[in-house]
Amino acid sequence: MPTPSAQAALDILRDSSQFQWYVIPLLAITMYIYALEAENNNWNGFFAGLAFWGMDWFNEIWNGLVFHFTQYAPVWGAPGQTAFLILIGLNIEICFMFAIAGIGWSKLLLKDKHARILGIPNRWFIAVIGSLFCVAVEMGLNFIGALTWNYSWWCISAPWLIFLVGYLPFFLVAFWVYDMDSIKKKAITVTSIFTVDILCLITFGGILGWI
Repeated sequence: MPTPSAQAALDILRDSSQFQWYVIPLLAITMYIYALEAENNNWNGFFAGLAFWGMDWFNEIWNGLVFHFTQYAPVWGAPGQTAFLILIGLNIEICFMFAIAGIGWSKLLLKDKHARILGIPNRWFIAVIGSLFCVAVEMGLNFIGALTWNYSWWCISAPWLIFLVGYLPFFLVAFWVYDMDSIKKKAITVTSIFTVDILCLITFGGILGWI
């Protein structure tokens, strides 16, 4: 039986009556940010942002599958007010945030990928700091009830999986793509990530109706 928070999310899942017009400016802002990166030929940041976003989609998909197979709760849920709940733990506002977050974090990277910060390779240092920051934000969202957790191994008292699974891979993959030595490699990698995401969405969402 679903938890109250999971049921609340299900009640508004992909309910178009939730739509709010601020979604359109969010879309425009996201497009503008990517357009700026392209205009400035900053393909490192452009593809790092897409990689970050694609990794989040993969996490959101398996999170939805957790709820399907348990019929109890997703690992994280987003039952609060939203303009559109795409998946049980992913609303449209979170989606746009992840779409641009990777670009923002990539701008903190040092030009020399081998440079160190406090003795730590700067890519790893920023990935760890970024992941810790995101975990702290999630804790705040959980505290106010905007983001729900229902498992003892994914909660404020046990945040290490949120760090290791929920965020660190996003940063490491995004920075890996950022440092690739050709646009072709970046494009192939990002296309591969989104191909997996799309196939999963089609299979588990469109065909099987599990998420």
